[in-house]
Amino acid sequence: MPEIIRRTPIAAKPIAAKPVQRDRLSPHQFAAEPTRYDAMPYRRCGRSGLKLSALSLGAWETFGGYVGSEQARGCIFRAFNLGITHFDLANAYGTPQGRAETIVGRVLREMPRDEIVVATKAGFPMGPGPYGEGSSRKALLASIDQSLQRLELDYVDIFYSHRMDRSTPLEETLGALSQIVRQGKALYVGLSNYSGERLTEAVKISRELGLEPVVAEQDRYSMLRRDIEEDVMLAARESGVGIVAFSPLAQGLLSTRYLSGMPEDSRATKTWSAAQKDTLTDEMRDKLRKLNEVAKARGQTLPQMALAWVLRLPEVTSALIGASTVEQIEENARALDNLTFSDEELRCIDAVLQGSRQTDSDQHAAVAQPSE
Repeated sequence: MPEIIRRTPIAAKPIAAKPVQRDRLSPHQFAAEPTRYDAMPYRRCGRSGLKLSALSLGAWETFGGYVGSEQARGCIFRAFNLGITHFDLANAYGTPQGRAETIVGRVLREMPRDEIVVATKAGFPMGPGPYGEGSSRKALLASIDQSLQRLELDYVDIFYSHRMDRSTPLEETLGALSQIVRQGKALYVGLSNYSGERLTEAVKISRELGLEPVVAEQDRYSMLRRDIEEDVMLAARESGVGIVAFSPLAQGLLSTRYLSGMPEDSRATKTWSAAQKDTLTDEMRDKLRKLNEVAKARGQTLPQMALAWVLRLPEVTSALIGASTVEQIEENARALDNLTFSDEELRCIDAVLQGSRQTDSDQHAAVAQPSE
């Protein structure tokens, strides 16, 4: 018999990610840290095989908006090395519109494409005329090509219909999204700002017509905005769709910066509308201070607890954060150190939040603006 040679297995070494290209003029040069996957949880998006990082990084109002391109590069690189692999955009983000995709696309080209999940959306007003918005076949097929051109990518991982378009049959919208996937321009279908009823209907239509399945629903969800618990959360659970929660910090309101008022250099002074600023009443500040005390008792900051609270539900695949500094991303990532809530903590938080839920009419008014 031939001699059997037994070899000691060699421990696998971390694979160093290789950038596709570098911007030699930038002080921020991409280098992947071998520990980037050690601390971040990755959750299945509904019943699909796609896994998203528990925290995702979005570009609404920030990258391509009031955050410069070099700042954006530093934030994106740091986020990736903290395990945040999901980056969320929309065609209408940035000033002028589309700039966010251009800025972020330049950064992503310096990173390993196979390790990142890129999402973008179409549906809010982007250009003049009848085809510059909405979720018709013509609008969506044109939008994906324009987004890929700005991003300089061959495909995105998730392509969303950004809002319900009541002037277009749902079958047409879903058919267009399915066509985009089958053309290889996207890997998965998503919906954003859809009601629970329309989400359920969309999943049913996709199954009946043999279209690509809806895997993600992106919606606003935070301690201060819990409307989706009443319908969207239930629809997602029954339909096997993962929820990506945008504005989990209520556009920064659930941070420690507003406990005593509104700092002049805050995000609120740069991007909030007058209506949003009016929400920072004495009653709201009192709620924020009480929530902050609960967070301190948990060994967390208020934004860390707010993110952990959003992620407490299995229906929520990922919480979508926005950030203008590396320090904000690092602080938010520390929310993952404590994702467990006791029954007493949840009761205490609910007692503070009682009466702060917004009405359905408020929710629909908010959807008139692009999501994060």
